[in-house]
Amino acid sequence: MPEAEILSPGELRALGAWMDRQGLPGGPVEDLAPIAGGTQNLMVSFRRGGRAYVLRSGPRHRRARSNDVLRREMRVLAALSGTAVPHPELIAACPEETVLPGAVFYLMEPVDGFNATVELPEPHAARPELRHEMGLAMADALAALSEVDHERAGLADFGRPHGFLERQVPRWLAELDSYAGHDGYPGPDLPGVEAVADWLAQRVPQRWSPGILHGDYHLANVLFDRRGATVAAIVDWEMSTIGDPLLDLGWLLATWPGTRPMLGWTGLAAAGDLATEEEIVARYAASSGRDTSGIAWYAVLACFKLGIVLEGTHARACAGKAPRAIGDRLHAAAVGLFEQALDRIARS
Repeated sequence: MPEAEILSPGELRALGAWMDRQGLPGGPVEDLAPIAGGTQNLMVSFRRGGRAYVLRSGPRHRRARSNDVLRREMRVLAALSGTAVPHPELIAACPEETVLPGAVFYLMEPVDGFNATVELPEPHAARPELRHEMGLAMADALAALSEVDHERAGLADFGRPHGFLERQVPRWLAELDSYAGHDGYPGPDLPGVEAVADWLAQRVPQRWSPGILHGDYHLANVLFDRRGATVAAIVDWEMSTIGDPLLDLGWLLATWPGTRPMLGWTGLAAAGDLATEEEIVARYAASSGRDTSGIAWYAVLACFKLGIVLEGTHARACAGKAPRAIGDRLHAAAVGLFEQALDRIARS
């Protein structure tokens, strides 16, 4: 992709002037390149003044909340500085929309890691014990996140923990109902929506401790260290809030490729020798000290919520607002998640 298609010459000049005001090393922007991934956000790497950077901003065709979501990411990454949570280190943030016209952005340190849903380099490809440990490392990273005191970290007003779990089912049923506004959408052909919703609503946990919730914790949203099995960084904090951290663990279980296929992931998912769900839960419990005896409820809620999120792309695809092939693929994944939820309910 030509550099002009990533950031225009005017945007590069504005970025450089803003970086100068932040006291960052000066000079021309060099080695500008897009970073591929599963996000629609703009992600580019570059060098300036001998230092490497990654710039993250909203998509070129921004949605109504694109900038607000990025502002929340900036706050979370700033709050995580100095904690044991593996994350991209925030260098500088621009919450104003005047530097890159109409867009907020931030700069972060590059992460020397790999996405295990698209590649499996050596030594991981040849060593089953490393592949097994990777799932346990994800539990460790999540446990570290659950231990951060969100109020001391400056995130006391970042979410509404009171009533968080009680709001989930009505919130996401309303989201599903809203898809009827898309022309051409035939309605949600998802198995057991009402049964799953009723089961969840009747069993809402009454005792839990609030903390930072990543909100979309799965294999594609972590980068692994290239030399070992540890998590180098948890990425894509778009859905983060203050809630029940056990929902992140439930989300990991609902999407874990060690027990079921997920969205056509390759890499680690296809290699095998992965940790079991039981091992992941036990590792999280040991690392975090949290009670995981009711984890089945959180895994079902994760299936319910993620299934509805994915069905939204299907609804938009039916209305011609997203590629039909992607919409069909995500609808199939949503169906699979509701089937999984029903299976977990039957086994609980």
